Amino acid sequence: MTGSSTPATLGVDQTRTRLRELTVIDVRTPAEYASGHLPGALNVPLDRIRRALPEIRHAAERGDVLVVCASGARSENACRLLAEQGVPAATLIGGTGAWAAAGHDLHTPAACETRAAWNMERQVRFTVGAMVLLGLVLGLFVHPAFQLLSAGVAAGLVFSALTDTCGMAAVLGKMPHNRPRAADLDAARAALRGR
Repeated sequence: MTGSSTPATLGVDQTRTRLRELTVIDVRTPAEYASGHLPGALNVPLDRIRRALPEIRHAAERGDVLVVCASGARSENACRLLAEQGVPAATLIGGTGAWAAAGHDLHTPAACETRAAWNMERQVRFTVGAMVLLGLVLGLFVHPAFQLLSAGVAAGLVFSALTDTCGMAAVLGKMPHNRPRAADLDAARAALRGR
């Protein structure tokens, strides 16, 4: 797998046949990871990738690295970031959602300290929908200027689509239920060093 502006990809079937030889890095939040991940995947949340860069580079020198998330968007961003640092990685087409849809098991930790939460895409949809609804209700019953909240959220969605970024996901990723614990990252980094 080589690094380029467009990350290399693996389909679900390719991943299934090569799973034992791949170093799989799940870049979702710890809560999302706890709700189910590919067998053997290590959790290195996207906002912590830079901290684990030396260990990921070490693993990539010994074999192929596959980066996964819920749908493939965050893992593509992680692959681009790794490629900028000279670390080749591929992303799983469709993410853990495609893996599960193909009938493959997702592993969940037996005794997980992080409670399972909604995946980030669902959290973003809920938050955006609630903000739009709140703006409309307050606009009707309190003051019409509150409708600007709904307009602002709509503008944010357009910007998010045009730039293929999601500021709301970045903000939600910092919420306590999505925040990684240092011990989790330390364990993933130690596992990567052992590859």
